[in-house]
Amino acid sequence: MNFAASIQERFRGMFPELLGIELSEVTKEKVVASLTVRPDMCTVAGVMHGGAIMAFADTLGAVGTIVNLPQGARTTTIESKTNFLAAAAVNTRVTGESTPVHRGKTTMVWQTRIVSESGKLVALVTQTQMVLPAAV
Repeated sequence: MNFAASIQERFRGMFPELLGIELSEVTKEKVVASLTVRPDMCTVAGVMHGGAIMAFADTLGAVGTIVNLPQGARTTTIESKTNFLAAAAVNTRVTGESTPVHRGKTTMVWQTRIVSESGKLVALVTQTQMVLPAAV
């Protein structure tokens, strides 16, 4: 099954599509995506806004959790911690790679590295996703 294409299709009309997230690899072990840093995602200094960085990482960790969920279960982010390490300039591309730290029955923890085109680490994000039972 091509998880990346399936989930990319589910993004239609939603916030990840608005951000311009392009999934390139989605497995139970790793999620990789990129996006272009547009002017409307930046601060007055012409660099990617911290909230956009966090939203990008949150999406990747959530995707990783989704492909690891038991049938019918759902997820929500319950905690996220971001270290901002370098700027991502407008009109450049950033790539995020999210990998699992913990995949349990009630929570999953994912760590996402966001890097610039030059390979510089822009941010390191660790998030905890709660695993919720199927909606009744």
